[in-house]
Amino acid sequence: MNEPLIQKTISFVKESLRGAEGGHDWFHTERVYKTAKRIAEKENVDHLVVQLAALLHDIADPKFHQGDEEIGPKTAENFLQSQQLDAERTAHIVNIIRYMSFKNTLDQNSSQFDSKELQVVQDADRLDAIGAIGIARTFNYGGFKNREMYNPEIPPNLNMTKEEYKKSNAPTINHFYEKLLLLKDKINTPTGMEMAEERHQFMLDYLEQFYKEWNT
Repeated sequence: MNEPLIQKTISFVKESLRGAEGGHDWFHTERVYKTAKRIAEKENVDHLVVQLAALLHDIADPKFHQGDEEIGPKTAENFLQSQQLDAERTAHIVNIIRYMSFKNTLDQNSSQFDSKELQVVQDADRLDAIGAIGIARTFNYGGFKNREMYNPEIPPNLNMTKEEYKKSNAPTINHFYEKLLLLKDKINTPTGMEMAEERHQFMLDYLEQFYKEWNT
């Protein structure tokens, strides 16, 4: 394992995400990094690729860059090239960052990329989107965008296209049905599945309590 490169990447990401929205900050990246390492222990993968991809996966989230889906992969590529990482690994990491997002699953016509390393990092990122922390991140982002918390008159859209998903300003509760509750069944690895079960149930329990209090 190239520990100096890992440490340089951590420093680069911490600096790049200084002042980021609370659900997509360094602490989110750190959690994904640690979870990806845990999942990778039981998978036959290139651990350096997994760790670097996890660290760089949100280096420039399109949500905060006018929807530009190439700024993240390009930023990661430029950094890795500056560190003289070999071209094959660099390309692999860039493709993981480019294709791992949930919204890409909504576009059945787009080209896709897959690898065991992508599956590990994708699972780690999806796990951070569910459970107690996932709920906190969801409401944090909803507040950041000044969205309604809940509006009974606006039902979830369960058949969104990728473009509709990117442009959605729906109430935060809708996001549970449009994404979060769907993630458990999109987990790739046995370790990820085991971790997802508890977090998924926590969200169901939370929603039950939310509606109970709302309708009191």
